[in-house]
Amino acid sequence: MLMFAVVATLLPSLTTVWISYIENKRALQAKASEELLGVTAQAQREVDLWTKGLRYDLRVFSSSYEVTENLERIPLANGEPVHSGIYFKRLTDYLNSVRDRFPDYAELLVLDQHGHLVATSAAHARAVPLPPDWATELTKNDWALGAPYWDSTGTHAEMLVSVPIESARRAGRGAGGVQLLGALASRVNLHAVADTLRRFAPGDSGQIYLMTRTGRLIISSRGSSRELMRQGYARDAANWLLAREGRAIQFGSFTGERVVGSVRVVPALNWVVVSEIPSAEAFRQVARLRNVTLGIVTLLLAVLGALAYLLSLLIVRPVNRLTQAAGKVAKGDLEVGLPVTTGGEVGYLTEVFNDMVARLRESRAELERLSVTDALTGLYNRLRMMESLENEVRRSRRLHHRFSVVMADVDLFKQYNDDYGHPAGDVVLKRVAAIMREASRDVDFVARYGGEEFLIMLPETEIEGATQFAERIRKKLASEPLPAGKITLSLGVSAFPMHGDTPDQLIAEADAALYLAKRAGGDRVVAAARPKVPAR
Repeated sequence: MLMFAVVATLLPSLTTVWISYIENKRALQAKASEELLGVTAQAQREVDLWTKGLRYDLRVFSSSYEVTENLERIPLANGEPVHSGIYFKRLTDYLNSVRDRFPDYAELLVLDQHGHLVATSAAHARAVPLPPDWATELTKNDWALGAPYWDSTGTHAEMLVSVPIESARRAGRGAGGVQLLGALASRVNLHAVADTLRRFAPGDSGQIYLMTRTGRLIISSRGSSRELMRQGYARDAANWLLAREGRAIQFGSFTGERVVGSVRVVPALNWVVVSEIPSAEAFRQVARLRNVTLGIVTLLLAVLGALAYLLSLLIVRPVNRLTQAAGKVAKGDLEVGLPVTTGGEVGYLTEVFNDMVARLRESRAELERLSVTDALTGLYNRLRMMESLENEVRRSRRLHHRFSVVMADVDLFKQYNDDYGHPAGDVVLKRVAAIMREASRDVDFVARYGGEEFLIMLPETEIEGATQFAERIRKKLASEPLPAGKITLSLGVSAFPMHGDTPDQLIAEADAALYLAKRAGGDRVVAAARPKVPAR
């Protein structure tokens, strides 16, 4: 009986240990892959947001009166701008004032239509590394990016970014009455991007870096240098990595080291984010787990006699754990997970119990999601919107921030349903929801308020920006081809704290503006009237 008990205990135990090792190895590998994918995605998103912010700032500066008016008035000599005079000085002073406020701009320059230097914030003019297709990119994409390079004078990596300078004073000259005067360019220091990469560097010895699509390195979380920018991948190796974008893979790094990593393309820059961890570090826990497993097996072989004696305890203990866990589940605590330490009926019962608890957790999560989601459009419902709106009001009061609310209503929706049927109306509501979701930022909150009404909350947004956002949605839907016919939107906009400091006041003001849009014929955006007495 003792030998039978020993054998009966040893075989299931060895099997369980081996299966545990295999499953844990897979779990650790999956965890390492998930970490790399998450780090790469976060870094890509941050760099993309930084690029969009840079582009927005330069567009704001290029549209300044100081730039457009003074650039138009600078006289020409032999076809090139004169670098003297009051207008040249005003333009230079403006560039220096902007440069002082934004340390990322190593230098700000104003160029004419042909790429000739008009004014600069630097003390001495330097050659401007314009790309060959600079003018085409400037007019086609509304901005142009130069290739990144190492600035030996400032000992940092930088790139040249240009946005067009346009003037609408002479209507009729140029498309839409806008005249292209030249370009506002900036030598942008990439140290902010390098800081972002350092925040997301994976593991203890991993790194994350940016490279071009051709494989040339730009900056790394370990620092940047002229030597780094001379390194990179062969074109075939870079194409091989890009073909496996969004996946965790093993490959040879540009240093020659074997690594595990992932790549993602930054859309705004058309650069590539690469995060990598040395394979030895990535699978260090797996090797440790293997050693632990071998130790456990050795220990099992050494204590066979003791295992026979403790056989009864190994059966009773899981049953006690099952009993205690069942009591917790009965009280509503679903954060219960039992280890499967034995085979046979008790182990199977434990697995079934774990599966049952996991399904209960999934069901509860799904019920919570359904309770705050509109079934037709997939947007949040009115209940969840009101909770979020109350939270945003409290946050904005505390931090003295501003946000806006947009109320939208489908024009003549009842008549549309009567003419084309309710299924066609459902298609309209789904499309409206999709357009609003696509136009919104990650921090914005879009909900179906009721029927054909929608409510959008825009944190950190002034009423002018919210009005422009609403106008984009209106134009997008107005030009949207629908199977049963076109449809339009009327939208009302209000802002905190200008139009109220409670959710009900903000919604009421936006709804009143929406009513004015309806009365004016629909298919328009109306902002709530500014209060006669400024809000304190």
